[in-house]
Amino acid sequence: MSIRERFEIDLKNLRDKLIEIGSVTEIALNKSIDALEKQNIDEALQIIEDDYRVDDLDEEINDLAILLIAKQQPVATDLRRVIVAIKISSDIERMADFAVNIAKSTIRIGDEPLVKPIKHIRKMHEIATKMLSLSIKAFNEEDLVLAKEVADMDDQVDELYGETIRDILDLMSSKKDSYQQLTQLMFICRYIERTADHATNISESIMYLIKGQRYDLNS
Repeated sequence: MSIRERFEIDLKNLRDKLIEIGSVTEIALNKSIDALEKQNIDEALQIIEDDYRVDDLDEEINDLAILLIAKQQPVATDLRRVIVAIKISSDIERMADFAVNIAKSTIRIGDEPLVKPIKHIRKMHEIATKMLSLSIKAFNEEDLVLAKEVADMDDQVDELYGETIRDILDLMSSKKDSYQQLTQLMFICRYIERTADHATNISESIMYLIKGQRYDLNS
């Protein structure tokens, strides 16, 4: 087997692990909003317990990327692929942390009846999770158009975030007994908004991979 063939195999392994960490994180994010909506404490606890899988994958991706750089000394686009994989893995790991944070907020709310329907929170969450899914697809296919589409979706999340936070702040003045729950719902909105930001970061990394130029899509 030639050096190039070995490099291509390792690069595919790196890509496969990145797709896996994205899939595991997407599942965790979906479970987190379900646990909140159903106020399912057992499911929330399981999300926290399962987070080690993402941490392990992130470590494996970093180790493989460092080994590729050290042994193969890639240049140009190949080097960008390895560097981008490290950056994307870090963004996905943070998104998995937000799933854990949502689960922790769900536990803090407990079985206290929700004072606000989470329709807008769920919609915001659906968009952010779709952004993750599409960003991984854009990376795998090196699709610049799809990466830009993901970044554009961030505006929808930001709009829903602003609207939902305003609603919660209004409720805080009239439902003082539910202040703690409403505070946790605000935190959850923030975790989802940050999830979308990290998906946008992945789009920036894909653009860097393809174009060799850095773009700021979060401004």
